[in-house]
Amino acid sequence: MGLVGVPENGNGDGISETPLGAKTKYTKMTSDPLEEDEVLQNKKRETKKYIFACAVFASLNSVLLGYDVGVMSGAIIFIQEDLKITEVQQEVLVGILSIISLLGSLAGGKTSDAIGRKWTIGLAAVIFQTGGAVMALAPSFKVLMIGRLMAGVGIGFGVMIAPVYIAEISPAIARGSLTSFPEIFINFGILLGYISNYAFSRLPPHINWRVMLGVGLLPSVVIAIALFVIPESPRWLVVQNRIEEARAVLLKINDSEKEAEEKLQEIQVAAGSANADKYESKAVWKEILCPTPPVRRMLITGCGIQCFQQVTGIDTTVYYSPTIFKNAGITGNSELLAATVAVGFTKTLFILIAIFLIDKLGRKPLLYASTIGMTICLFSLSLSLAFLSHAKVGIALAILAVCGNVASFSVGIGPICWVLSSEIFPLRLRAQASALGAVGSRVSSGAISMSFLSVSSAITVAGTFFVFGCISCCAVAFVHYCVPETRGKTLEEIEVLFKDEDDLEESEVEMGDVERLVQKS
Repeated sequence: MGLVGVPENGNGDGISETPLGAKTKYTKMTSDPLEEDEVLQNKKRETKKYIFACAVFASLNSVLLGYDVGVMSGAIIFIQEDLKITEVQQEVLVGILSIISLLGSLAGGKTSDAIGRKWTIGLAAVIFQTGGAVMALAPSFKVLMIGRLMAGVGIGFGVMIAPVYIAEISPAIARGSLTSFPEIFINFGILLGYISNYAFSRLPPHINWRVMLGVGLLPSVVIAIALFVIPESPRWLVVQNRIEEARAVLLKINDSEKEAEEKLQEIQVAAGSANADKYESKAVWKEILCPTPPVRRMLITGCGIQCFQQVTGIDTTVYYSPTIFKNAGITGNSELLAATVAVGFTKTLFILIAIFLIDKLGRKPLLYASTIGMTICLFSLSLSLAFLSHAKVGIALAILAVCGNVASFSVGIGPICWVLSSEIFPLRLRAQASALGAVGSRVSSGAISMSFLSVSSAITVAGTFFVFGCISCCAVAFVHYCVPETRGKTLEEIEVLFKDEDDLEESEVEMGDVERLVQKS
């Protein structure tokens, strides 16, 4: 879309179309201010649509992750019947995806710094789809595990790069809701997985689980098209000293040329790209492993919220919901899978509610509501399984508690976890630090998922969820003491929240030096 205006040396009778990024001066169109205002409003609408489309396309990998999580909860029943796998093999098959994804997350930070945010999204899709195809065609448990390992690496790339990319192209006022898109798409994928389980459950056991897994390959076509639509992150382009390309992208995602230029200067200052050497990968990891006090606070917040998201047992609720409902008293595979569809609808509905509230109420109020709600529901689920198992009221309370747990998760810690981990770190550390947080999330998820059946055998399913309830209480305290409010602040302003007075004085001196270098250049 071109910028519209009247050149200063013109006669005012015509309107000129100027390409994006052109250095043309404009005078106020006093002849028709209403028309000028309409043009500006149209530009704002087009900008919002463009950013929204970029966030949607960047989040498509999350549908694949969500679908895999949802479909495996039902497919595992039929895989066990077909391949005759043991309970331990079931745990490994379910949990290994999260454990192995840490390799993708660790490699994803460095890869996205090397080839860019956009193409890392594409690489994640290719690796995941290859693993998905191997799983769907697997003749044995060993081959199934090979596909599972490949899919895990792809997921590791995807879960760390999408929030980083969206945070770097989004305006501060809408960054929270847009950065929560990956979590929304994960929930949508989980719902599709549950529906797929129910739809194909009546096929023969040696075919139905393969069809369930194979359907997950379909989104790859849309992801391939998306790579030619979305732009590269302007912040990554600045770090690479590709300033003109960054300017062109900023003109597309900002309402005016002036705003784009101001944002470009802010990014240049933050990146230290003016007459400065590139920040080497070794230096990045050195700062992360031997952090300054502000970076240490950022790491505690970012990695801590990622771990609490998983150790409260959300993945076990999703992966093993048929097992939970069976323990409550529901019998029959179709009835169990139908109950899981209700969980999927609840999870998806409340993540949609979260997107409208995250930038209005702020991160912290939603995190309080989320963690407190999860604590209540986890204790309620534990009590219903312990004292009301196989009774009608117990079954109803168990379903209500599970739905309440996923609803509380989805309205707060689910999406906000990724929002915080992508926005609190400084630009030079963002990709690698976000990758480290994603590793903590995946390791926690894998450890919980791979041990759930064994722990439940030792202390019962009710006892296991009582432990999750206690952990959720700790999450409430963590939110209170360690998580700042970041609503409405730019990525550069958020850095200041983690600095004390001495750090602020030192950074003001450094920023002043860099700003002078930018002005001279």
